[in-house]
Amino acid sequence: MNAANLYGLFSANLPDRSEKVFLFDPFDEATFAQVAGRADCIAAYLLTTGIRPRDRVLIQLRKSIGEVAAMLAVAKVGAVVVNISTTWTREQVEFVAADCGAKLLVTEPSMARSLVDQGTNPHRLLASARLADHPEIAAIANLPAARVAGAECGPSDLAAIIYTSGSTGKPKGVMLTNANILEGARSVTEYLGLTGNDRLLSVLPYSFDYGLNQLTTMMLVGGSVVHQPVVMASEIVRVIRQRNVTGFAAVPPLWIQVVRLLAAIPVSLPSLRYVTNSGGKIPLNILEQMPHVFPGVRIFLMYGLTEAFRSTYLPPEQFAAKAGSIGRAIPGADIFVIKHGEGVAGPGEQGELVHRGPLVSQGYWNQPEATAAKIRPCPELRHLIGDEHVVYSGDIVRVDEDGDLWFVGRNDALIKTSGYRVSPDEIEDFVHRSGMVTDVVAFGVEDEILGQSVQVAVTFLGEAEHDMLLAHCRKVMPPYMVPRRIHIWPEAMPRTASGKLARPDVIQSCEIALAPSRLKPPTPRIPSWP
Repeated sequence: MNAANLYGLFSANLPDRSEKVFLFDPFDEATFAQVAGRADCIAAYLLTTGIRPRDRVLIQLRKSIGEVAAMLAVAKVGAVVVNISTTWTREQVEFVAADCGAKLLVTEPSMARSLVDQGTNPHRLLASARLADHPEIAAIANLPAARVAGAECGPSDLAAIIYTSGSTGKPKGVMLTNANILEGARSVTEYLGLTGNDRLLSVLPYSFDYGLNQLTTMMLVGGSVVHQPVVMASEIVRVIRQRNVTGFAAVPPLWIQVVRLLAAIPVSLPSLRYVTNSGGKIPLNILEQMPHVFPGVRIFLMYGLTEAFRSTYLPPEQFAAKAGSIGRAIPGADIFVIKHGEGVAGPGEQGELVHRGPLVSQGYWNQPEATAAKIRPCPELRHLIGDEHVVYSGDIVRVDEDGDLWFVGRNDALIKTSGYRVSPDEIEDFVHRSGMVTDVVAFGVEDEILGQSVQVAVTFLGEAEHDMLLAHCRKVMPPYMVPRRIHIWPEAMPRTASGKLARPDVIQSCEIALAPSRLKPPTPRIPSWP
């Protein structure tokens, strides 16, 4: 397939699969031809409003056929897709719109109304449905049928901007080219063994590169996507059975819920062929249950970062022997583990993971300094690749005797206590093994004697209590790793838009609670940047 961009990837299916159902919504479905028709209606409107190649168009729509049609319409006219989470507030939408210089926002009626009523809308609006109180705002549902010719584009042209979660400040826009998106689809399709017979369950948002990749791989092979907007374990299991889903991707917090449900109430899922994880480590006790709750299902453990899409995967055949490993480089990419100032790490050593290859993004929108800090030549690799740029992940991994990689932790998140460097992930894994918690976040707090003291925030499961969990930690952990304080979170912890735990927000709330004036457990707050 010689697709030039996202729309070309999709439209290559029209000659032979026009009548095949491409997208399933909970109460609707659309063939490839029908999605193309909806995309043309939106594309025609974009052109009449002056949208041209390389203009940025914001899309903030719920997971739906309409969202995909809007993305394809933007790509068809050669503009840049900027898909953002529906959980983001008006203030966040305004920030991203200003940051990327968006010319138009495609959104839900409630957001369109909020922007207009506040008088702060800096761009043209297209709502998914008609607003009776604002007839001046165009609605997708009222657009006339149209046919639009696709714009010409090249592999290095900017295709999408994906805004990161903003865990260390306001979000940064990662710039992806057409080549990045197409190569990502080809690589993942190859190692997952995807075909046109696959039907993937889409829970992850398309504003998340992991979720977007599900969509693009099904475009590449001519498969189908089942939209699942309700992120609830019981609903996910029901829809997998009802829709004969063959593949399912999730992040660790959701895997914990799904695996625990299936362990308590086993359900046969005969259509399911494979499952994938990325976005963090699944706790060991959950990993150990996965082959039992998904008998015969291929389990892929993966690692990726927005600045380079996917990076590594562990083949299912190695899951039993190496559950928890992130494996080796995906097809078409090169991965190195660097010991700064020394060279490439060997078996038994650890260092920072760096990524090289066609999936390396163009960096951050309008932030050359941040780009230069993240994507740059690597002195330790100069003898191998010269001054070619690589992505520095900021993640520390260990190389085992076979060359497979194991995630250790974020370089800037390691806890330095009692002379030891401890990964929060290792602490969290020990706490999860207790079976007493649903959510856990480990972090370090400055301490005059220890350097940093280990702290954990937990949401308890059932009737578990503080003293029970502390006793478990003392039993299974070395003394330097035992939490000096356990912060009890009264409900499910906040999530980012992609479903990961909003760790910085949890940590910040706990740090506030440590102040002398705060004597009660921390109260969860809404994350400032999902």
